[in-house]
This record gives sequence, C-alpha cells and structure tokens, in this order.
Amino acid sequence: MKPFEYVAARDSQHAVALLAEYGSGAKVLAGGTDLLADLKAAQHSPRVMVDISQAADLKGISLTDDGLRLGALVTHTEIMRSSVIRDYCPALIEAAHTIGAVQTRNLGTIGGNLVTCVPSMDSGPTLLALDAQITVVDPGGQRRMPLSALFVGPRKTSLADGQLLVDIVIPKASVGKPAAFLKFGLRKGQALALVNAAASLWVDGERTTFVAPRIALGAVAPTVIRAPKAEAFLAGLTISPEAMDKAGRIAASEAKPISDFRASADYRRDLIAVLVKRALATAYERSTAQKEHVQ
Repeated sequence: MKPFEYVAARDSQHAVALLAEYGSGAKVLAGGTDLLADLKAAQHSPRVMVDISQAADLKGISLTDDGLRLGALVTHTEIMRSSVIRDYCPALIEAAHTIGAVQTRNLGTIGGNLVTCVPSMDSGPTLLALDAQITVVDPGGQRRMPLSALFVGPRKTSLADGQLLVDIVIPKASVGKPAAFLKFGLRKGQALALVNAAASLWVDGERTTFVAPRIALGAVAPTVIRAPKAEAFLAGLTISPEAMDKAGRIAASEAKPISDFRASADYRRDLIAVLVKRALATAYERSTAQKEHVQ
C-alpha cells in the first residue's frame, strides 16, 4: 500500500467539499472493510483518503415523515440490534446476519455495502424489494433517487466524482411491508452468495391475493436486480404454493447467472426458483402473523 494523505470530514457537507477539492484523487473511507483490502492489492493508491466515519448526519436509524431512514454509516451490527428494524423490517436483519464475520459487521456500513456494488451483496435485495430510495449529495445540493438507479455494473455505481451517499430510505408505503431474505452459499458463514433473494408483498383484506409483490435477486446478474415479470405474474393472483412456485421459475428465467468455479449457471437458476418460492412463502406467513396480531 502506497502512502496517501488523510483528512477527516466533520459532516457530509465537509466531505463533499473535500471531494470537490481533491477530485478523482480522493477515496471515501467509511468502515473500510472492503476499501482497505482493495488498497493492499491496488497498483494505484488514492492521493487522499477522506474519512467520513465521524460524520453524525450520516448515522442513525429512525422513522421519519418519508419512511424508515438508515444513515449511510449505519453498521450491519446496528441493523441487527435495532428495535425499529426488528419491528418494521426484520428481513434487513436477516440479511445483515449473513454479512461476513462479527468484525466485518461491527465496522462495515450499509452505505459501503451498496456503493461497493458487488453483484452478490447481501443488503441490496431486501432494500430493492422494499422500493428503497437513496439520498445523494454533491456541491449542488441533495437529490433523492431509487436505489436501483445506483447500480450500473460490477463494482460500478452511478455516483460521479464528488458525490456522496447520505442515507437510504424505505418509503412510508413500504414500512412494515412483510418481506423475507434468503441466501445460499457454499458454507453457512462468511461466504459469498451463490444466490440471494428477497421478496415483499401485501395481501388483500381477505388474505387471498397478492398485492404489490416485489422480488429481488443477487449474485445472478451484473448487479442486484428485480424480477419484474415474476412480480407482474403474481400481482392480483390468488395466493397459493403453486403461484409462488411458478413465480420462482419465472424469476429464474429473468436472471443472467454465470458459471464459475463455485456453481454452474443452471444450478444457480434452480436455486433462484427455490429461494424465491421460499421467500414469498415466508413473507406471506409474516403478513398473516401481522393480521392476527392486529385482530
């Protein structure tokens, strides 16, 4: 690792000013679990490291008028311990549990996991399935956009030089929406996903039809993706194991998995079908439990 200058940002505005000052020679440091490992193998080091880890306005989990807000610096451990997340989005806790080892979860941030933009990320599918949005700041101000617009390709986001991810917001319409996350890897812990899947749904008043179903997949395309054909198939359909099974098979047909030393593309497609069916079933079970709790 080559030497570089280090600067600590006071808050997001200070960070953006530093990024504007140093341009493409700057790198953002949050938890550092991915970045520092990459720097050890990189041929070119940044000229300056902008440390945002102490920026208070990038932290915190809270319910707001817009929905459920997670600051970009929220760690995976904080997600696992949050009573707000437990009450309104337990699927995010399921995803956080699968990320790395304890040390990684203690330091790694949800913003960093998203911005690293590896196709097998574990935080992305659940957030996509809940129609999450993100806030991005640059010298011109802040803007809100769908999370899906962040993902461009493997390790490539839509963020331009000088832009910073501030927070992730699960919109008010999706707060409390029943959802589930599942991951399949070659071992139980500290493993990259062969496939991960998340599903969310509402049900009608009689609990008989799917309303606003969402399905998201990881490790099966260049980025985390939604499965719009499978979602369209389920919308308004009578809830049944057969419908969930077919939705899983449709989702598998929408993915573009690769064959590598860990698994073949065909095996990954089989996994998609199974995991989507199970995620839908779990989300439906949670919707039923919500109804019974209200009654």
